[in-house]
Amino acid sequence: MSVIEIDGSAGEGGGQILRTSLALSLITGRGFHLRNVRARRSKPGLQAQHLTSVRAAAAIGDAALRGASLGSTDLVFEPGTIRPGTYRFDVGTAGSVGLVLHTIYLPLSYRAQNPSAVTLTGGTHVRTSPSFHFLDATWRRYAALYGLRISLRLVRPGFYPRGGGIVEASIQPAERLTALRLSGSGDAKVTGFSAVAGLPAEIARRQARRAAYRLEQFGLKADIQQQVWEGGPGTVLALEVSGGPVPALFVAIGERGKPAERVADDAADEAIAHLRSGVERVDAHSADQLVLPLALADGPSEFAVSRVTRHLLTNIDVIRHFVDRPITICGEEDQPGSVSIDGPGGIDNAGG
Repeated sequence: MSVIEIDGSAGEGGGQILRTSLALSLITGRGFHLRNVRARRSKPGLQAQHLTSVRAAAAIGDAALRGASLGSTDLVFEPGTIRPGTYRFDVGTAGSVGLVLHTIYLPLSYRAQNPSAVTLTGGTHVRTSPSFHFLDATWRRYAALYGLRISLRLVRPGFYPRGGGIVEASIQPAERLTALRLSGSGDAKVTGFSAVAGLPAEIARRQARRAAYRLEQFGLKADIQQQVWEGGPGTVLALEVSGGPVPALFVAIGERGKPAERVADDAADEAIAHLRSGVERVDAHSADQLVLPLALADGPSEFAVSRVTRHLLTNIDVIRHFVDRPITICGEEDQPGSVSIDGPGGIDNAGG
């Protein structure tokens, strides 16, 4: 069977092309050659978290690798047999453990016969990556809807630049993936938390106060709890918006020199944009993750999205390299839209 050729500079040109390729290679048994890895990023090639994803995929799938080194822009991945079990993967930096989990969870559930226990060390709350709390509050609940049983535990938070956070994941095998036609109640309610680790509690109070003010200006009263965590240093502001298929969590992370109010504004801006687009829609961060398992699910799926992102469009293009199934996007980029996945589904629709 021929190796699939993939251009890593296509679409958004980032690490998602790599992660989706790794997952689908393991699931379909098709090897791939990825060139121009992360070509559109300021530091192209495999960085620590991407290299950890490659090595994690190779470990669970007994795969052969070429080009798996730091900074590499050319990778060949040839999968073997998926082996469930107990694994530990350390990013070695504050790189996102959530993105490593996104690489391996579907092969370990959909293509394995026994449970797996995975421990991940690195960044649990880092900018532009899914935080632990997003994974637990939103991503894991969507996974349950399409038939996966995954439990997560935050052992220790890890922030940029130190990292060192620890997440434990328990992944159960699934015989099939369930197609979804998603909708929500549309009844919006906002809760959340403002947390500091290794920093003054006043920062958490300022974040919470600002976020509550922003949402009150929008017309919603938000219950935002203040928390102090061990470890750090770092800050988090998370806003959970109900009314959709599952609660949507919007998270902002503090940075050195970034005022607490700006952290709150970042989370509030995303939450308010989602509310304006229609709270019953799938949030923009979840849409590109949903399309991958639903492309393998039994039967057609359909869901509305709050915003059609370049990540979503790119992920669909990568999926089409491996899976022969009609996937249709309605809506312009950066606008609300919908996703339809037709056909019978299942692993038999692996394409070339």
